[in-house]
Amino acid sequence: MSAPTLHTAGGTGTAGAARAARAAAHPADEVERARDAAERESWAEAYALLHAHDLHPSRALTADDLSVLADAAWWSGHVDESVTARLRSHAAFLAAGDHRGAGLAAWWLHYEYRGLGRPAAAAGWLHRARHHLEDQPPCPEQCFLAWTDAEEAEQQGDRAAALAATRRMTRLALRSASPDLVALSRQAESAVLLANGRRSEALALLDDAMCAVTAGELSGVFTGWLYCLALTQCMEAADFGRAVEWTNAAMEWCAPPWAGRPPEPGAQTSAEAGSASAPEPSAALAVASGENPFRGVCRAHRVEVLDLLGTWALAEEEARQACREVPVDCLESAAAAFYAAGDVQRRQGRLDEAAVSYAHAHELGRIPQPGLALLRLAQGRADAAVAGVDLALACQSDPRHDLLGRARLLAARTEVALAVRDVPGASRAARELDALAGDVPLLRATADTALGAVALAEARTGPALRLLRQALAGWLELRVPYEAAQVRMLLAAADRTVGDEEAARLELAAARAVFERLGAVPDARRAAALLSGGKRRRLPGGLTAREAEVLRLVAGGGTNKDIAQALVISEHTVSRHLNNIFAKLGVGSRAAATGYAYAHDLV
Repeated sequence: MSAPTLHTAGGTGTAGAARAARAAAHPADEVERARDAAERESWAEAYALLHAHDLHPSRALTADDLSVLADAAWWSGHVDESVTARLRSHAAFLAAGDHRGAGLAAWWLHYEYRGLGRPAAAAGWLHRARHHLEDQPPCPEQCFLAWTDAEEAEQQGDRAAALAATRRMTRLALRSASPDLVALSRQAESAVLLANGRRSEALALLDDAMCAVTAGELSGVFTGWLYCLALTQCMEAADFGRAVEWTNAAMEWCAPPWAGRPPEPGAQTSAEAGSASAPEPSAALAVASGENPFRGVCRAHRVEVLDLLGTWALAEEEARQACREVPVDCLESAAAAFYAAGDVQRRQGRLDEAAVSYAHAHELGRIPQPGLALLRLAQGRADAAVAGVDLALACQSDPRHDLLGRARLLAARTEVALAVRDVPGASRAARELDALAGDVPLLRATADTALGAVALAEARTGPALRLLRQALAGWLELRVPYEAAQVRMLLAAADRTVGDEEAARLELAAARAVFERLGAVPDARRAAALLSGGKRRRLPGGLTAREAEVLRLVAGGGTNKDIAQALVISEHTVSRHLNNIFAKLGVGSRAAATGYAYAHDLV
């Protein structure tokens, strides 16, 4: 994300404006006070002072002061002013013959223009940064060029060059003795090592970098940067434990200085904000003056963690809030929040709302898979589900870059294939998932679930029970309730296959309780129907087990659409089952069929 130079955050808009007003009577003191405010990380105050000073043509700012103005403008939510001030600082450094200062300003302009979606301007300023810095003796500013070199090499698939660049960055950082640069270089090297499959080395380096972050040893920009980078890295690597720990720490760091105090009269509460409808993604998403620009990005990461933990109501509220707080140069974070909200809505049976959320995520540049494919499956559009997840798998340029993303696509591919009776296709996806998972707990539980479902479909009940029990243990240890409940549903089917009705009912009851607590209405209905179905071995009226399930849902007031969603079948199939039920029972209406169900203890 776009960010300024080696400073940190702090300060409030009201106090800053007051100090600026007092300083107006003493122009000579304005700049000195602004520098002091920047040192104290009071960015709103620094911005107010320098902005007021800069309005007078006779009061020139130095190159360093223009850099501080650029930093303060960015922290205060004035992105365009930040770029303008940095352009002026570059010109001032160049006029003074300071190539290191000019090179750093040029690199920041490259980074900010890239974040604002202007790649041509970004490329031009990167070229200028290289021109200013490459012939200089080793200096801290060259760390940023090495970081960019590593990113470019990684994008081109040259991991040896990427690793060499991060190690050059580390040497320069250590030489500079800057805690900011040392921590950033360790994170950069960690990311390359992880892409190379050297997981233990990578996570050790990342832990080292994050120690400096959580101990408060770094400036605000680098603290925010590292939280963003590390949280993304942890989720992509499926390191759920670290993601939970650092997400909580990031949100504490992002909390405004007035957090915990009663709101001002008329101020909107978080509950009110959460209940409001999500903003249109085309709207300008920017932070208010004086707030922490990293807050929305960190909150978007928090949404993903809350989703897995089953705290769905809070996850959806946080997703809405994240979209209000995300800066304009980080809309991919808003896309992630919309996508996570769509997943919650889909699993709760709010399919129309989920479709809207996925569409917003797509508008902001994210491929909304596998959630959209699973939505199509719930809607009875199995062909669209297969096509969507297959296309997403084919479009993943480097599966190793996002292990969790790939695992989720493969798990969905297994589920969709089983739904359309493509057992060989499901088996292929599950085997690839198994190879990908290794011993990473989150991936291992995902793979064991898929393998167990395939074994069950292949009538290999013994292996299915073993794999599914192993998957359940994994999900329970991770404290991921929805996936654990889904595994219990599969275990119940396997238990019934071997004639253990009591074990099946225990699993179904446990699953139903979790689904009801989460608000996963379709799954709760399905569990309830299966629980009722286990009460009778011989069904009255010649009904099949599926027809009895449909009849129970009819008696519970379900529409054809509700029943299709609960049983993951099409509405056409529901209508066919109802025709068969009416014919077998000799009834001509849903009300009469409901009466029969109650009379014969089917509900």
